[in-house]
Amino acid sequence: MSEIGLRTRMLVKDVMSSPVITVDENEPVDRVAQLMETQKLGCIIVTEKTGRPIGIITERDLVTRVLAKNKLPSKLVSKDVMTSPLITINPEETLSNTARHMSRLNVRRLGVVYKGDLVGIISSKDVLAITPELIDTIQEKARIESGNMEELVESSLSAGYCDRCGQWSSQLKDVEGEFLCEECAER
Repeated sequence: MSEIGLRTRMLVKDVMSSPVITVDENEPVDRVAQLMETQKLGCIIVTEKTGRPIGIITERDLVTRVLAKNKLPSKLVSKDVMTSPLITINPEETLSNTARHMSRLNVRRLGVVYKGDLVGIISSKDVLAITPELIDTIQEKARIESGNMEELVESSLSAGYCDRCGQWSSQLKDVEGEFLCEECAER
């Protein structure tokens, strides 16, 4: 596939979320929680004054370090509840290595850093979201490599109107360049 300009591996940059919403290390925690709620975020990156990422605040951090200890969020700042240091990854890293890295470190989110700048965030949810497509691609590649083109053609059924009879079919087959329903394909 690389001969035609297609990459054969998915990279972090293909699925990461960008841009990243950040907060200053001295931002009050109640404002951080409000920002997470309004932006529908499960986490937020904490930066120092220069903009360098230094940690992350997750929903779990808010529960374990604020609610469970009965502390007032308005009396705490980001650096009091963040998990630090922020674990990062390069945007050119493969998703398989990224998933292994997350599993080994038992984390669900990684900051994506390129040349020292925070460019995105990737979560285990991002990786899981593309898993069905990856499985389909792997299965198709296996069928091609095994030489089972008949199975590959059968798996590429589509829905639409039959080119011959004009009837709707949920299982059109490509027969010599025409998309035909099962009935017309058998004739």
